[in-house]
Amino acid sequence: MQKVFLGGSRQVRALNEMIRKRLDGVISGDLFVFVGDANGADKAIQTYLADRQYRNVLVFCSGKDCRNNIGCWETRQINSDRAEKDFQFYTAKDTVMSEEAGYGLMLWDGKSKGTLNNILNLLEQGKPVAVYFSPQKAFHDLQSRDDLKPLLRQCPPALLRGFEKKLTCPDD
Repeated sequence: MQKVFLGGSRQVRALNEMIRKRLDGVISGDLFVFVGDANGADKAIQTYLADRQYRNVLVFCSGKDCRNNIGCWETRQINSDRAEKDFQFYTAKDTVMSEEAGYGLMLWDGKSKGTLNNILNLLEQGKPVAVYFSPQKAFHDLQSRDDLKPLLRQCPPALLRGFEKKLTCPDD
């Protein structure tokens, strides 16, 4: 069974028709879904899948407790050696999802460094990513880091500098 990593920005809380159609494709393709437990996109995706009684879902959580598991699906806790619940603490689970999934579907607001990190991780592993870029209200199918550059050009320069410091991502 093919595995897809679904995720996105915490600021993306609602799923428009375009996004719902892509999720319907995941459901009709009977794909196995990896999703995180954060508020925002993760929770919205979980709610949509639960409303459709979709069962092929595994919720990944950082540490001992899941923040959200709307469909009461099986969970997988990923432990981090970080005591503080910071960026690295939560990206540990994202790294595992990107390693184990065949491809990704990300809902990105153009600001979230966590979602950008997930996109980059998948691309660096040679895995395609469908990115819903909310500033354009459009999907972009990415196969490589070069495919990401046009989206990065849409981000404010100050934000790009912050991404570079945290993620060492491309700057043009």
